[in-house]
Amino acid sequence: MVSEDWEQQTPRMKTMKELLSTLPQQGELCWIGLRPERRASMLSVDSVSASPERGLEGDRYQGRTGKRQVTLMQEEHLSVIASCSGQLRVTAEDLRRNLLVRGINLLALKNRVITVGDVELEVTGLCHPCSRMEETLGAGGYNAVRGHGGVTARVLAGGCLRVGDKVALKVTSSESLGAASH
Repeated sequence: MVSEDWEQQTPRMKTMKELLSTLPQQGELCWIGLRPERRASMLSVDSVSASPERGLEGDRYQGRTGKRQVTLMQEEHLSVIASCSGQLRVTAEDLRRNLLVRGINLLALKNRVITVGDVELEVTGLCHPCSRMEETLGAGGYNAVRGHGGVTARVLAGGCLRVGDKVALKVTSSESLGAASH
C-alpha cells in the first residue's frame, strides 16, 4: 500500500505533449549565407533582410513563397558531418544552408514558430541533403549529411536577421495557458 505522503512527493509524469512543448533554451545565429544562384559560391554576410513575400534578400530562392524560403542547420552538427565523411572540417558554406545556429535543437522546432531576432519563421520540415554532397564531401557525403541537414522554414514576419541574434521558440498563448495549468 502506497502512503498518501509518498504520492504527494512523487512528481507527476509529463505527457508527450508537455515534453514536446518544453524548450526553454535559446540559441544564437552564428552565420548567415546566401546562394546568389544555382551552384554559385555561398556569400557570407553579417545581416540580411527577410520578408514573407520575398524570403531572404539576395538568395536564389528570393521571391518564392512556400515552405523552403530559408534553410537552417545546427553548428553542432558540422563536426559530426566531418567525422562521418572523413573530413577534418566541414563548413556551413559546404552544406549550402542559409542560417547556422548553435545552442538549440532545431529538430525539436519542427512545425513550430521561432524567432530569430525580430524575424518570425515557421519551421516547415527537414532539409535533406542533395547529391551535390558527394561532390563537396567525397564518396559517402550524401549519407554523412543524412539526419544532420537541418530544417526548412518560411518567413512569417519579416525584418533584419543579424549574426548574434537570439533564436527561440515563440510560445503561443494556448501553450503558455496550458503550461500554467500544470
